[in-house]
Amino acid sequence: MTRPPRRSPACTGAPVVAIATRGSARRSLMDLARDRLADASAADDDDARTWISAALTFYATCADGVGEGSLRYAVVARQRLKSLASASLAVLNAVGGGGSGSRGDDVLAEDVVDAFPSWMTARDRALMEQGAGVDIKADVVVAQDGSGKYRTVKEAVDAAPDGGKIRYVIYVKKGVYKENVEVGKKKKKKLMIVGDGVDATVITGSRNVVDGATTFNSATLAVAGDGIILQDLRVENTAGPAKHQAVALRVSADQAVAHRCRVDGHQDTLYAHALRHFYRECSVSGTVDFVFGNAAAVLKGCALAARLPLRGQQNAVTAQGREDPNQNTGTSVHRCRVVPAPDLAAVAGAEVKTFLGRPWKAYSRTVYMRSYVGAHVDPRGWLEWDKDFALKTLFYGEYENEGPGAGTAARVRWPGYHVITDRSVAVQFTVGQFIQGGSWLNGTGVAYINGL
Repeated sequence: MTRPPRRSPACTGAPVVAIATRGSARRSLMDLARDRLADASAADDDDARTWISAALTFYATCADGVGEGSLRYAVVARQRLKSLASASLAVLNAVGGGGSGSRGDDVLAEDVVDAFPSWMTARDRALMEQGAGVDIKADVVVAQDGSGKYRTVKEAVDAAPDGGKIRYVIYVKKGVYKENVEVGKKKKKKLMIVGDGVDATVITGSRNVVDGATTFNSATLAVAGDGIILQDLRVENTAGPAKHQAVALRVSADQAVAHRCRVDGHQDTLYAHALRHFYRECSVSGTVDFVFGNAAAVLKGCALAARLPLRGQQNAVTAQGREDPNQNTGTSVHRCRVVPAPDLAAVAGAEVKTFLGRPWKAYSRTVYMRSYVGAHVDPRGWLEWDKDFALKTLFYGEYENEGPGAGTAARVRWPGYHVITDRSVAVQFTVGQFIQGGSWLNGTGVAYINGL
């Protein structure tokens, strides 16, 4: 397999490392101390785990690929801060019981599972249950024909209120919007960007590492503002497989939701970078590592379509980047469909191999649960990253999947690979447990499903 270029850093200078990592760590540790003094609930502990885990992820993102010289020295000089965050996670897990799935009533609580996480308000849920383009009550409208207040998505995002405490809805009318959009971390919160459907509203770009972008900065749509909701739109990166890393959607926001969206690319399509994400009824297409990153991400009811890669390449659906055993991160693929895209369907198997995932970092964690796995997936299931790297420390699991590619008899025999048979283990990777989704409130009018 042709090895891709190493991933490029998010930071462009030492101050970014200091601000991003130290800020997240301070927020986590201060909140943890306050919550412990106030005899806080386990949910507060989960928030602290999330924020400290994110601090480590931000550090790793900067450290990856910086090369040698002054920037490398600046990153390494903050190793003590990284060690402090790692130690804090270890202590928190030891005192708090180890994070998601550790409380005694968790398995019973999961008997009723929400369609959406509990941290979404009733109004947000109602908005997301509307059909595409149906009576959208927006705060602002984007339209290329001038019928809205803005003609580009970027203009609407930049003009949105800073530090929002209530939902602000941006309705993007039908059209192909050729632009790169960034939803900033500090100011642009609780935005909802909703379109007219995945075949109608398209945000498209083509940044890529071959032409000079970093992986982190190649995203067509980059989201860092907490509480973001994306719905009924397509985000794509059209750079093509020869351009290697070319992200369509990067999410670095907490409590982020994508619903009925389509994300298209080739290598590194969906960058689930950090914090907690929920992807519901989305489709994601790509080739090498096309769902990657180190968020706590649940994909539910999604279609993951492998495309035709470059000659000599092999497809990997996921490349999860957990690098500390105490991080509460991982990728959960729940009730999804793992299928070949049309361009791969004709040649899948003998000519092109597709795998469920490979370990980007030492403690990579990915599970597939009650999903359909197509025949294009290689019987081994999983692919090595580099010889025996991470094979003993990763956690890869499969639970009650179906389809011609779901058989586990010929799967890898790595120490970290598991055929999950215990329901209580599988429950830990559901919406309610893994991203603290909780249960629906009766009377919201939103449908829910029972069990796993």
